[in-house]
Amino acid sequence: MVEKELIEQKIGEAIGLEIAAQKSVDELVSKGLLKAEHEKKLRPMQEEANTQQNEMNSLVKEIAEDEGFDIENINSVSNETALKASKIMETYLGEEPDTQEALEFLCLAEGAEVTHYEVLASVAKEVKSRKFGTKVRDILKEEQNHLEMCTKLAKQNINKE
Repeated sequence: MVEKELIEQKIGEAIGLEIAAQKSVDELVSKGLLKAEHEKKLRPMQEEANTQQNEMNSLVKEIAEDEGFDIENINSVSNETALKASKIMETYLGEEPDTQEALEFLCLAEGAEVTHYEVLASVAKEVKSRKFGTKVRDILKEEQNHLEMCTKLAKQNINKE
């Protein structure tokens, strides 16, 4: 049996990565690291991250009482995770980042989301709500698509340089 605190942590991490995904696209665009063609393809992904964040937050509120989840703990973990992801982006990009590094960072970030949702899908079996497990698996599929798209953009960009 997976402990409730571990499930809360995994939920918080997933939500935090959704927050970070949205911020990273904005930051990379504002730094001029993404070309217009990249931004056009990444904005819908950013919107999906916002939707996923909202869906997860709503779902957690729905099931928190029945499952005994601590929403404050989940929110704390999500905020901490978003902050860590931002620091990782700063470190990864370094002093003089370029478009290729920005796209490869997005691949790294999407890979982290896929991994976290894979783990969350595994522990979701401990949650009584079937709706929760279904939503986590749906988001996982979307995150796998995001990773595939980011990888494709990074490969296309390197071939143009």
